[in-house]
Amino acid sequence: MHKILIIQTAFLGDVILTTPLVKATRKLFPDAKISFLLIPQTKEVFSDNPYLDEIIVYDKKGEEKKSKDFLHLLKKLRQRNFDLALFPHRSLRSALLAYLSKIPRRIGFDKSDGSIFFTEKIKYNSSIHEIERNLTLLKPLILKPLNIEPLNIKQLNFEIPNLSPELYPSDEDILFVRRFLKDSKVDEKEKIIAIAPGSVWETKRWLAQRFAQVADLLIEKEKAKIILVGGAEDKQLCQEISAMMKKRPVIAAGKTTVLQSAVIISKSKVLLSNDSAPVHIASATKTPTVAIFGSTIPYFGFGPYGNDHTIIQKKLPCRPCGIHGKRKCPEKHFKCMKDITTEEVFQAVSELIKG
Repeated sequence: MHKILIIQTAFLGDVILTTPLVKATRKLFPDAKISFLLIPQTKEVFSDNPYLDEIIVYDKKGEEKKSKDFLHLLKKLRQRNFDLALFPHRSLRSALLAYLSKIPRRIGFDKSDGSIFFTEKIKYNSSIHEIERNLTLLKPLILKPLNIEPLNIKQLNFEIPNLSPELYPSDEDILFVRRFLKDSKVDEKEKIIAIAPGSVWETKRWLAQRFAQVADLLIEKEKAKIILVGGAEDKQLCQEISAMMKKRPVIAAGKTTVLQSAVIISKSKVLLSNDSAPVHIASATKTPTVAIFGSTIPYFGFGPYGNDHTIIQKKLPCRPCGIHGKRKCPEKHFKCMKDITTEEVFQAVSELIKG
């Protein structure tokens, strides 16, 4: 029996975008034992996922960062006798970990910092979506055993027809959201608009005041119910936006888990979000999305996946200033976000509401 390890220890959105890779790996190896190595903050993504056998948690910023605990993890991986490792994450530490774990076959991208430790390197195509890019890691597994011509991504899609991310909220998550909405005096039949104003990177956040203005317009002109979603780290920002609004929204940020947020987004007419994890949650729930891009660009492959989305961005010579964003605007003018107006964002959301 094959034993396969997939390693992705990056942010929440990156892990959500690996769910199609897990599904595709299962399709190729229906009898394999498939494990996934990730960080504690993203563990919930694979809760009840039917294509995965095991989750291995690696707290790279906690105790296991120490050499003693790194060696403990290394021992754990060696004991499992994996025969294959896949690396959607372009991390030196991840590649070194698999190499030292003596996993004989290690497939990753040629632009990875740890590519020296791979047995097979896949060309990193920056012009396709991250979901499809991750699936190219499987090409050697199709080619080598069958000795056929290289498959293009469309041929692979034929085998894996649904490439959207997949999340599996439990019955308890669904019940929690129903009670949360009822307690918040929100009828599920109402026109719910979810807004995700947060992001790890400051240059990926649109102005809080403009989120508040758009929310007010949606309440006034679309008779919408506004729910502000995000993690605990976004709670303060959501409270600030709420304080700027004429009518108070429902704040779910900091009160819901990832999968409970997914349930809220699934019940929404539209999600309005920065370039952050909720965009990928919306891809999983098939929720129409307006995504605002500032310092980053969707061309890198991290935009909404599928149909029914609108991307708002400004063409500026300084964009992009990074693949994942910056803490501060390198040009000190932040025009990529300041030039995006309240009116154009409101109009984009209104158009998606109308369908």
